[in-house]
Amino acid sequence: MVREANIKQATAEKQLKEAQGKIDVLQAEVAALKTLVLSTSPTSPIQELPPSGKAPFKKGHTRNKSTSSAMSSSHQDLTVMQPIVKDCKEADLSLYNEFRSWKDEPTMDRTCPFLDKIYQEDIFPCLTFSKSELASAVLEAVENNTLSIEPVGLQPIRFVKASAVECGGPKKCALSGQSKSCKHRIKLGDSSNYYYISPFCRYRITSVCNFFTYIRYIQQGLVKQQDVDQMFWEVMQLRKEMSLAKLGYFKEEL
Repeated sequence: MVREANIKQATAEKQLKEAQGKIDVLQAEVAALKTLVLSTSPTSPIQELPPSGKAPFKKGHTRNKSTSSAMSSSHQDLTVMQPIVKDCKEADLSLYNEFRSWKDEPTMDRTCPFLDKIYQEDIFPCLTFSKSELASAVLEAVENNTLSIEPVGLQPIRFVKASAVECGGPKKCALSGQSKSCKHRIKLGDSSNYYYISPFCRYRITSVCNFFTYIRYIQQGLVKQQDVDQMFWEVMQLRKEMSLAKLGYFKEEL
């Protein structure tokens, strides 16, 4: 009987110790959660330890403190080192002076220094196509302001004097000679021929047309709401659009 009583007592003590251990674990987990909440609260940045003064026991995977600090420090460094970028512009004095000289006596003569540079750097490259003869006719029509562009729409294909290869079609561009979906067509002067063009070729033509339209307005004295500086930067913007177009960037109407 004494032996049986000792066994029961030992079993009870063992169960008591296990229960106390579970209680300690639960208390540690509660303290850990409390510490986590306090550390992440903007109004309570100071962490608290459990009443026992020991580090709280965290169940499951825990992140290494040094690794977490390094990651946080690295993130802060990236934030600090990331530059603030803004769009800037500065006038090229040579271009600006050429424009001012041209504006004093505006002319559409392509041999003047102001226009000659734009022809060489923007207009000629922008209107260079595989079909060189037609490309030359397009440039001439743009210069004379006799080129028209219209959407193909649903109208039937007209019979024209030029060959089908020259004029292209809804599925073939007359300027590039490539098989492309052509949503627009151009007409040169009084000619009865229509030439189907791809969206890319159309954008290149319209970018040049926009430039010529604006400098014609300046020549005719129609630009009265802008000073010389504003006119100059408008010309630079139109040159930028021609540069992007000749490099292959374009906008297509959907």
